[in-house]
Amino acid sequence: MNAGSRKLFGTDGVRGIANIHPMTTEIAMQIGRAIAFLVKNQSRDHHIVIGKDTRLSGYMIENALAAGICSMGVNVLLVGPLPTPGIAFITTSMRADAGVVISASHNPFQDNGIKIFSGDGFKLPDEMEAEIEELIFSQKMEALRPVADEVGKAARIDDSKGRYIVFLKNTFPRKYTLDDFHIVLDCAHGATYKVAPHVFAELGARVTAIGVDPDGKNINSRCGALHPEVIAAKVKEVGADIGLALDGDGDRLIVCDERGRIVDGDHIMAICARELLAGRKLRKKTLVTTVMSNMGLEEAMGKMGGKLVRTRVGDRYVVEAMRSKGYNFGGEQSGHLIFLDHNTTGDGTLAALQLLAVMIKRNKPLSELSKIMTAYPQVLENVRMSAQVAPDQIQGFPQALARAERKLGSRGRILVRPSGTEPVIRIMVEGEDNKEIGSLALDLCDVIRRADKS
Repeated sequence: MNAGSRKLFGTDGVRGIANIHPMTTEIAMQIGRAIAFLVKNQSRDHHIVIGKDTRLSGYMIENALAAGICSMGVNVLLVGPLPTPGIAFITTSMRADAGVVISASHNPFQDNGIKIFSGDGFKLPDEMEAEIEELIFSQKMEALRPVADEVGKAARIDDSKGRYIVFLKNTFPRKYTLDDFHIVLDCAHGATYKVAPHVFAELGARVTAIGVDPDGKNINSRCGALHPEVIAAKVKEVGADIGLALDGDGDRLIVCDERGRIVDGDHIMAICARELLAGRKLRKKTLVTTVMSNMGLEEAMGKMGGKLVRTRVGDRYVVEAMRSKGYNFGGEQSGHLIFLDHNTTGDGTLAALQLLAVMIKRNKPLSELSKIMTAYPQVLENVRMSAQVAPDQIQGFPQALARAERKLGSRGRILVRPSGTEPVIRIMVEGEDNKEIGSLALDLCDVIRRADKS
């Protein structure tokens, strides 16, 4: 199922403005019915976990999903606000048939989304998403309406947060504590606001928590992983050892060192990959990341005796590559970090614990550890067009791209990606010289704009 043929699902579930198609209660109910229909054919006991972040619209979507699932004779387990990786964990630990996350991740509060995990805690493959869409739009489920005692029921799991906190703490080496750490923690007024502060405090850290007062509308608003400058300023203000910024659904982590300098996912991956390599725990000595990760990460992996495998953009594709090839660590520059030995999806709090463990073991501040790689300058540009057009069909663009690539040679790279959901061409140019890559990016953008006007 390619992006162009999808009616509901994008690269990370269904997403849009809440109460506008496709993020309506009507569609949510139908998605619930379709998921229930699929799992009911796969197992004997039928339970589906539903969790959410802190968005105002989460209430209506949660109820619509639950109604759809129960209407097909499947039971619902409600966990309330919990990070996306926490819902994946609860799904597997409760041996549920599936888990549903109501969240638009790092998007503003007016957006919402629906992500689905299978019973093994992994996101649904494209084929199953296509099957859900087919069930919804073909009306195949209309005749299937359980009645009387065959309908499902909903129950709330009151201790889900406690279960997840214990799980996270158990991923941290028992011989270590965080007694000597002062941590600034930004929960983005999102799904981690009740969980993450407890995890670090119970391990001994002094925690200065911000972004922990959700009101349904302030999620990701000038805070969290999208705005790491907030923790950077706070770290310098209070003299903390590290700053941790999570996004709205808790699957992404960006950090800053004790000097207030921001450290992105590429640097965190380099630090953790070296530690895994040293302990012979990095399977096949390979780190999996996307085409967006910096060339500096690839160079750093080579110097430490490892290698790097790239996938298309999206943490689900990183996980798919890891599972198919037998790798155990990967992630994205944006802060999705997947430790498959611990959890099935990106987990910002878990990733922070792994990074802190390295700092303790090496007895070095983050400013020293992050010197492991030097990032090449990157320029990112988005060009909006009047209609969706493949880059190789844009007049003059293939030739302009070839000229730019020849000019860069082995000193850099150019990545061109069409958006799967809107008429936008995304251009990333990476190289040694900021001025050169900026000029090349603007030239390519100009070619697209001129072709669009003609």
